[in-house]
This record gives sequence, structure tokens and C-alpha cells, in this order.
Amino acid sequence: MYALLRPLIFALDAETAHRAAISSLRLPWPDRGGIDPMLRQSIAGLDFAGPVGLAAGFDKDGLVAHGMRRFGFAFGEIGTLTPLPQAGNPRPRLFRLAQDEAVINRMGFNNGGQAAAIARLQARQRPEGFVLGINIGANKDAVDRIEDYARGVRDMAPLADYLTVNISSPNTPGLRALQDRGALDELLGRIMAARGTGGPPIFLKVAPDLEPADVDDISELAMAHRLDALIVSNTTISRPALKSPLAGETGGLSGAPLHDLALQRLRDFRQRLGTALPLIGVGGIANGAQAYARIRAGASLIQIYSAMVYEGPYLAARINTELADLLRRDGLASIGQAVGLDVD
Repeated sequence: MYALLRPLIFALDAETAHRAAISSLRLPWPDRGGIDPMLRQSIAGLDFAGPVGLAAGFDKDGLVAHGMRRFGFAFGEIGTLTPLPQAGNPRPRLFRLAQDEAVINRMGFNNGGQAAAIARLQARQRPEGFVLGINIGANKDAVDRIEDYARGVRDMAPLADYLTVNISSPNTPGLRALQDRGALDELLGRIMAARGTGGPPIFLKVAPDLEPADVDDISELAMAHRLDALIVSNTTISRPALKSPLAGETGGLSGAPLHDLALQRLRDFRQRLGTALPLIGVGGIANGAQAYARIRAGASLIQIYSAMVYEGPYLAARINTELADLLRRDGLASIGQAVGLDVD
């Protein structure tokens, strides 16, 4: 059905199409959320019915993520949410690169703010067994960006199964500097203090555009501050060979061209951390084989977003089916047995 609708959707500009997609997901779509029990696992103290999650950026304000279980998602991550509402960068700021099955965005953390999201989430009930993550960021004009993150932890923790600290978006000037060792050490210290005892797990989302020394520093600090998982990775500012005439647009590149870079960065973190910290693989995953490769490279879970632009909302359900078939092909009884097989 999506193949028939896609030409109509692609006739709209990318941001208008995205808003239409969010609206359509409130309709009663057929439930294909049954997930093979062999895909179940526990990560960071949370039970995940399957490995496929909705990446942050798709549902910035928590409008539909709670209902994505019917499409095969075991978890969804809303945001990025900032303490105060933020309009983001001027339009156009979202670009569909159809020839490359890619997306470039320079959205700039556009969202309605944490207070509005809190009210919305308090009024909604999500399906049993669905894990909800909340991705937090800093306002562009914040005087103290680290305090924005600490505030996000304090305010959003009661509503989140886990929190993701996003310091890897390329669309807020200077934000990626928080990945530098000194700044990251201070950030993580204040975040963990803000969470206190008994709060939700804290995940850190990192960029794919890292040098080996960056991987070492981030890994060391993640362990020192007892983070619960790393999400590898966000969009890239690099530009591999692209066919689309929109390839020159500034912003973060996601989708198929990100696949190899994101996979390599995941391998780098797995080799550095071993099994000491769970990893979540993101970037360029569009089918079960690619999801399986990410899992065998060390990811316990994966997230998707851009591939749904080209494959439709039931992509997660298809990946689940393909993953179960691949596990059986390889004689494995559970997905946990496949994690890191190609690097350990």
C-alpha cells in the first residue's frame, strides 16, 4: 500500500509530508506488532519485546510514538525536547534525497518544549510492554547548556523509561563541542547528579564523525560516569558520493549513505568497550540483513527513521520477521546470542 501512496507523498515537500505522516499515524492502522519471542531481551534493566526502536527526530513532541507498537516497534524515542519551546532553523530545512534514499536535515531542535510534552505524556497511556525513551537537548540560546540538560533530566525523568542525552546534532552551533573530553566530563557529572538515585537509565547519543581519540575519551567517560548505554550514531556532516541535486544542502545526512560510517563507528565502540556497555545501532538501516549486521557488530538494539520515508511505517515489523529468520538460519535461539558475534 505504501508503494502506491509514495508518489503522492513525495509530491509534497519533505517537511509537509512529515507532518502529514504524523497526522496519519493517529488513524487506526492494522496491528502488526506481534514480535517473535526469540527477539526479546533485557537491556539496562529494561525489557524489550524486540530490537527495533523508533529513533528520535521522527516524533519530536510525543504525538504518536506511544502508538508505534502496532507497526512492530518495541520502543520509541521522542524528542529532541528542549526546556523551552524552540522554532528551529528557517525553512526549508528538511530535504529528501530520493536518488540516494537519504535525508538531509537542519531542523535545529524545533519542538514545543518540555512543559507541553509533559502535559501530553501525562494524559496518554502507552501499550503494555512498550518502552518509551525521551531525548533531551539544550536550547540554542541557553546561557548554560549543561544546565539545560540537567533540567531536562530532572523534569522528564518521571515520564521516561530511559533518557537520551543528545550532544551529537550538527544543527545547533557548538553543540558537538560537548563531546570534547573536558566538556563531556562536566556534562555527564551534572546529568548523573540530576538523575540521583533510582532514576531512569541514561543513554548518550554520539556522532559518527569521530576520531579514534574521541572514541577512546567517550568510552572512558561513559564507563567512569556509569552511563547505561551508548547510541551510535547521529547524522553525519560528511558527504559520501551522492546522486541527488540536493546533496549540497547543509545539515546532517541520514539514510542509506550513512550505513557504512555508522556501522564502522559501532564496531569501534564495541572493540573499545567490549561487553561493558550496551550499544544501540542507528544509521542507514533499511532491512533485516542490515539490522542483523549491526547486531553482530555489537548492537543490542537498533533504531530506524529515515528508511521509513522510503519503505513505509511497517518497516519495523518486516525487520523483526527477517531477523527471526536469520537467527534460525544461523542456529541461534535468541537475539542476545548474536550480539557482537562478528567482533568478539
